[in-house]
Amino acid sequence: MLDEHFAYGTSPVHALDPRVKITAATAFSVVVAVSQHPHTLYAALAVSVALLAAARLDARPVLRRLLGVNAFIAFLWLFIPFSVPGEAVLSVWKLVASREGLELAGLITLKSNAIVIAFTALIATTPVPDLGHALRKLHVPDKLGWLLIFTYRHIFLIAQEYQRLNAAMKVRGFRPRTDLHTYRSYASLIGMVLVRSWDRSERVYQAMLCRGFNGTFHSLNGFAHSTRDILFLASMLAVTCALAAGEIILP
Repeated sequence: MLDEHFAYGTSPVHALDPRVKITAATAFSVVVAVSQHPHTLYAALAVSVALLAAARLDARPVLRRLLGVNAFIAFLWLFIPFSVPGEAVLSVWKLVASREGLELAGLITLKSNAIVIAFTALIATTPVPDLGHALRKLHVPDKLGWLLIFTYRHIFLIAQEYQRLNAAMKVRGFRPRTDLHTYRSYASLIGMVLVRSWDRSERVYQAMLCRGFNGTFHSLNGFAHSTRDILFLASMLAVTCALAAGEIILP
């Protein structure tokens, strides 16, 4: 299920308007993603860490998430240095790693960590329903906002159906093994979860229509800009522009 471990808190970042956080995170991530200069990416990483410190998140789950991201990036270090042609700096058996390949792997590592940390500080500190409503306020197509809200809601429903069916299988004496019967049982379980989830979603939709749903969700959390939101957005856009300028100016 979706983990909203960071969504609720009392830090200054938690109190920011979700629309401001989405705008700042998007602009910052786009500039970081297209940057190619290491000094620019070092600065971006420092900004991300500063945002994370301002959000005052629990360090252990943050490090666990970063470990997952960097575990994937570690695989890139196994292939990119040996697949990009250039100046040879290392030889492992008959494979030669190039300086250009190592630099590319380093850039990807810096970009990934800077973007993930910034999104953890800005986006993960906002409840998912508020993100959906903020996207709509930012004039993102309504269907995308609804898709986010419904996905968030139905992931929990699907998980409940799975837990209920799995418990029923165990009550009937099912014990998972590495045999064909186990594989068939799990395939049937997945099929039943999908069918029941579809049926339940239809019932939920009909119930919404009965209650007068007309295609518009109304949030109990009203969004309002404050001076703090404006100052934060102006600061983040200034930092983002400075990163972009550094990318252009630096040799």
